[in-house]
Amino acid sequence: MPEIKIACVVDDDPLYNFGIKKLFEYSSFSEDNLFYKNGQEAIDGLSKIIENGETLPNVILLDINMPIMNGWQFLEEFKNRGMDIHGIRIFVVSSSINQDEIDRANAYDYVSGYIFKPLTMDKIKDLKEKLANM
Repeated sequence: MPEIKIACVVDDDPLYNFGIKKLFEYSSFSEDNLFYKNGQEAIDGLSKIIENGETLPNVILLDINMPIMNGWQFLEEFKNRGMDIHGIRIFVVSSSINQDEIDRANAYDYVSGYIFKPLTMDKIKDLKEKLANM
């Protein structure tokens, strides 16, 4: 993936989302960004994009602990709706260092990695490089 057209962030923390937006801008991470506050909002938004034949995000940064639909539920619904066939790279982004959660995230074949919060400029640059080499 030579460039990231659209990055998607699924996280309920407005302060975190503001920070990520700034990091994306400063690092020229992507041309455009989508932000969803929970997994249900993301599934609904992605479904609408697919229905309308619009461009899907290249990458999703997914939080685990959110209201309404958490990250685990999102991953299951993502698969159940066949969204995993679109080649979207999903990275679980969490403050949890629990090895069971890391293993659980990595067990999904459509999850490309696990990133520890907080995201920093170095982590964003590393992620962009990793995506360019996938």
